[in-house]
Amino acid sequence: MKCVIREVGETKLGTATITLERDGTIIVIKSVPADVCRVCGEAYTDQEVTRNLLRMAEEEAQNGPKEEFVQYVA
Repeated sequence: MKCVIREVGETKLGTATITLERDGTIIVIKSVPADVCRVCGEAYTDQEVTRNLLRMAEEEAQNGPKEEFVQYVA
């Protein structure tokens, strides 16, 4: 797939670290499966992974403000 940021960049399957913030909670999720641009490093996740990321962020936000570093689990 072509990178949206760098239109000349092609993506390859890999992993990324995703940072999400919600309601005062910052969550850093490591080893997220993604298509990653070979030029700029921009990461693109599919619908299932995105759904899981949003669910994880919602669960962490309900626990109150904090910083959390977690490993992605499919």
